[in-house]
Amino acid sequence: MKIRLAGELTKESIVDGEGIRTVIWTQGCRHNCPSCHNPSTHDFDGGFLRDVEDLCEEIKNISFQDGITLSGGDPLEQIDACLEIAKFCHSIDLNVWCYTGYTMEALLKRCEKEENLRELLENIDVLVDSPFILELKSYNVPFRGSSNQRIIDSKKSIKENKVCEVLKYKN
Repeated sequence: MKIRLAGELTKESIVDGEGIRTVIWTQGCRHNCPSCHNPSTHDFDGGFLRDVEDLCEEIKNISFQDGITLSGGDPLEQIDACLEIAKFCHSIDLNVWCYTGYTMEALLKRCEKEENLRELLENIDVLVDSPFILELKSYNVPFRGSSNQRIIDSKKSIKENKVCEVLKYKN
């Protein structure tokens, strides 16, 4: 299986989720948020293809990391590849964060018809949802760009079929 990436992995990030993280920059995004900090990741034909198995092998060989972060672009535009990566990371005891411009409410509705999306969300520990809104930009909300974005316990939200925010990060 292949995944379209916007760039090489970012290792040892401390701003893309809790702990020391490796960030996977996916390519392709439909949201086109004004003042997005990654506009080069929007084009679905941009970036480059990478074999998921090779990417997982690279992740396995990175030392001193707490988890991985799926970012982009929007990782939920490549559900099957991201699912394979998330499952692999859990198998080697790494937690998984994911940033998306979709709201959890919209994702829960989509899960009614998209089993692969449901499975991916069950394999994401923390989901940062909602589009970046320039007028709500804030430096006072950890791990987010704007105050409308939420830090969500993805597994619990799927299980309970409602948005379950991570309380220590709630606005």
